[in-house]
Amino acid sequence: MTNQIVCPTDFITINENRVRVTAGFVFILSVTYLLTGFWPIVLFLVYDFTVRAFNYGNYSLLNIISGVLVKQLGLRHKPVDRAPKRFAARIGLIMNAAILIAHLSGFTKLAFIFSAIIVLFSFLESVFAFCAGCYVYTIWKQIQSKTASAA
Repeated sequence: MTNQIVCPTDFITINENRVRVTAGFVFILSVTYLLTGFWPIVLFLVYDFTVRAFNYGNYSLLNIISGVLVKQLGLRHKPVDRAPKRFAARIGLIMNAAILIAHLSGFTKLAFIFSAIIVLFSFLESVFAFCAGCYVYTIWKQIQSKTASAA
């Protein structure tokens, strides 16, 4: 078993610059939630991650705004495979759903911890184009492989 990073691929490309701008908006919204505790922000993020995670990005307000901003700023199209970003969006959906449930159940400290993780990952994606979803996916595939060989 190698430690090579294996990203999910579907051979469909999307614009990495648009993804990074979207991640920047997720960062801003998540920091705003951390500072204010205003839970409807997280509800919005659950919706937005849901549509992006299941390939309905045309219904994502953050994706739409990012597309307009990328065009207005004249950022070039930088193709990147869609699958790792979709996988990361699914993780973002799960995390934001957990944040919302924790917050509404009175576990605000837990919600803030999960939010801090979203803040970190969205910052890394936005500023450094570092997709943590690829690494999580690799670990998941390695565990899956070990489980299959042990059976």
